[in-house]
Amino acid sequence: MIAYPQIDPVAISLGPLKIHWYGLMYVIGISGAWWLTKRQARLGRVDLSEQQVEDLIFYCALGLILGGRLGYTLFYNLPAFLNDPAMILRIWEGGMSFHGGMLGVFAAMLWFGRKIGKSFFELSDFIAPYVPIGLGAGRIGNFINGELWGRVTDLPWGVVFPDAGPEPRHPSQIYEALLEGGALYLALYWLSRGQPPRRAISGWFLLLYGLFRFGVEFVRLPDAHIGYLAFGWLTMGHVLTLPMIVFGAGLIAWAYRQAEARRP
Repeated sequence: MIAYPQIDPVAISLGPLKIHWYGLMYVIGISGAWWLTKRQARLGRVDLSEQQVEDLIFYCALGLILGGRLGYTLFYNLPAFLNDPAMILRIWEGGMSFHGGMLGVFAAMLWFGRKIGKSFFELSDFIAPYVPIGLGAGRIGNFINGELWGRVTDLPWGVVFPDAGPEPRHPSQIYEALLEGGALYLALYWLSRGQPPRRAISGWFLLLYGLFRFGVEFVRLPDAHIGYLAFGWLTMGHVLTLPMIVFGAGLIAWAYRQAEARRP
């Protein structure tokens, strides 16, 4: 059993200004993706200028934040929003939906792609390998906030979270940081080497993220106000993630089938 480290969720406090670790994790994730993608443009490894990459990251970050908060509100906490509409602005309190953020990023890429004459999958294949940086950082922010913990466990690395009772629980935030952050980044980096066919990297991102998230949902406790949707184990995370797995597998098959058809 491991005691929760009691990390102050406020990283920096300057008078009335408080910078929370959760928000800082988003800055780290977006900044990391911005630096790496600009480097790719500087080295000529992508058909985008450095300015276009900067603009793309800006719009994707905007889509992530707006979509993530709106998705959390619609998918997980609509009654609370109806009672307190201002809660949608209090991002530092936590409450962001990956699936909503993903849809927001998709919308941003569609709009920006049309603006500069690039297809959606040109941009998504380019961006996908860098998304795990933000995913991993965000899950660490969840852990610091002491939220989204897992089921009770007797494993030696179970963590006693301050607001989850005296029982040790799966640190599901750390599982997700390692899988959706570290493992997904390494997998996409390896798959991106060479010249994979268009749509393949986007498909691999959806498939691998979906599998990692679907698996962790079995040990992650669902939001108390939602609970299990069916069978004593099906969560909202399962429901929202399953289409990613199916669509990702379909994209991969489509990409490699088209690549095979083009070969002489």
